[in-house]
Amino acid sequence: MLDAAQAEILWLSLQVALTAVACSLPLALAAAWFLARSRRRGRMVLDALVHLPLVLPPVVTGYLLLVALGRNSPLGAWLDATFGLTFAFHWTGAALAGAVMGFPLMVRPIRLSLEAIDTRVEDAAATLGASPIWVRVTVTLPLALPGIIAGMVLAFARALGEFGATITFAANIPGETRTLPLAIYSFIQVPGGEAQAAQLIAISVAVSLAALVASELIARRVKRLRGAG
Repeated sequence: MLDAAQAEILWLSLQVALTAVACSLPLALAAAWFLARSRRRGRMVLDALVHLPLVLPPVVTGYLLLVALGRNSPLGAWLDATFGLTFAFHWTGAALAGAVMGFPLMVRPIRLSLEAIDTRVEDAAATLGASPIWVRVTVTLPLALPGIIAGMVLAFARALGEFGATITFAANIPGETRTLPLAIYSFIQVPGGEAQAAQLIAISVAVSLAALVASELIARRVKRLRGAG
């Protein structure tokens, strides 16, 4: 059984990771579609920007987020005054950091799935009178669903395990931004905290395995539905 402190850390971590996935999914779909289907000149620039978080040190990413969206920055102050959105040193900042770091891992599988789709299937649906939007909703997205699921799981795992960007941008505030990785780090810095760190490590492993198993079960279900169709 989890104690109150562990349950709070786990719930905050899940909240951060799920929010990161939910908020980045629409942008990931749009970016993956553009990279897979567009032949415009800006494609290479967007591709580089999408994958930039993979090559930058996470601390650098967190610092850039802090400069751009900190409470003293023009954009951060405007978002706070206009919409009441605060990112720096807040759980929403941890979610944003996780979303940014997991974004490339979400875009890549979706893009590969879109590139693997036979466009003749979409053309056939269009010749039957379906509008372009309806073709994408009823044909393209279902065919790309395995890649979408894989991208969501990868992004969830990355957001759940994000450390460097989170601690730089959102800090390590108990009950506010202290997710599982930050809590584990905090406990191993304290004499006698190894046991609590080990418990949180076990929780992290269990949650990650559960996400992978759920992803596999959903993927199998999608394949069975396709076979039945």
